[in-house]
Amino acid sequence: MSVRWHSYPDPRATAEACAHHILALLEDSLAGNDQATLAVSGGSTPKLLFEHLVAARFRWDRVHLFWVDERAVPPSDPQSNYRLANESFIGPAGFPRRNVHRIPAELVAERAAEHYADDIRRFFGIEEGDLPHFDVVQQGLGADAHTASLFPGEPRIEDRDCVAAAVHVEKLGQWRITLLPGVLLAARHSVFLVTGADKAEAVGAVFHEEYQPSRFPAQVVSHHGRRVAWFLDQAAARLMEE
Repeated sequence: MSVRWHSYPDPRATAEACAHHILALLEDSLAGNDQATLAVSGGSTPKLLFEHLVAARFRWDRVHLFWVDERAVPPSDPQSNYRLANESFIGPAGFPRRNVHRIPAELVAERAAEHYADDIRRFFGIEEGDLPHFDVVQQGLGADAHTASLFPGEPRIEDRDCVAAAVHVEKLGQWRITLLPGVLLAARHSVFLVTGADKAEAVGAVFHEEYQPSRFPAQVVSHHGRRVAWFLDQAAARLMEE
C-alpha cells in the first residue's frame, strides 16, 4: 500500500493541486506509451478539477477518457456525470470525441453496465475475466464514505473479478453503473479529490477506523490500491490534522 494525503486551504486550491498531479501522471504515462487512460468521477467537486484541466491546455489527443460511475439517466439529464464533464471539460478542452468512452446510461442499467464493460475490454484488448489497468482513476468520497457508486452495504464491494455493474442505491432510489473494486485496485494511480466539512468524518473513518469496507467502502482502494493520493481541503482534512 502506498497512500499519501495533502491538504490545501480551500476547494479551488485543492482542485488545482489535484489537476497538476493528474497531468503529471498522464505525462509520465505518455512518455513511455502511445496513449494514456483517465477515469473521472461526477459530483460538484470535479467541476473545479475540470476547469483546471482545461486551463492547462494539455494535449488530450493521446488520452482516452472513461468514467468511474454514472447515474442511470440520459446524457442530457442534469444529473448525468457525462453531461457535467462534457460541459466543463470535454467541450472546453477540445477533447477528441473519438477518445471519449461514455457509459450508455440511457439504457436499462444492467445493459448499460454490460456495454461499458465490453467497451473497456475492447479498448484494453483483454478477455472476459481479466481486468484493465487504467493509468489514472480519479475518485471522490461521499459523507457516508462511499466512492464510485459503491455505497455502504453494497454486496459488490467484495467483487474483485468483474469490470462494471449496475447497482441500486436504496437510500436514493436510484440505479447507477459503476466500475468495481477489482478495476479500481488495478489502477496504476488512484487520486481522491475531497472537499467540504461534511466529508471530514468520512475521511477520518477511511484512514483511522478499523478496516470495514462494508461500512467504509473507500477503505478498499485507500488500503489496498497501488499508488493512492488524497487531495483534501482543510475542512475535509480536519480530523487528519488534530
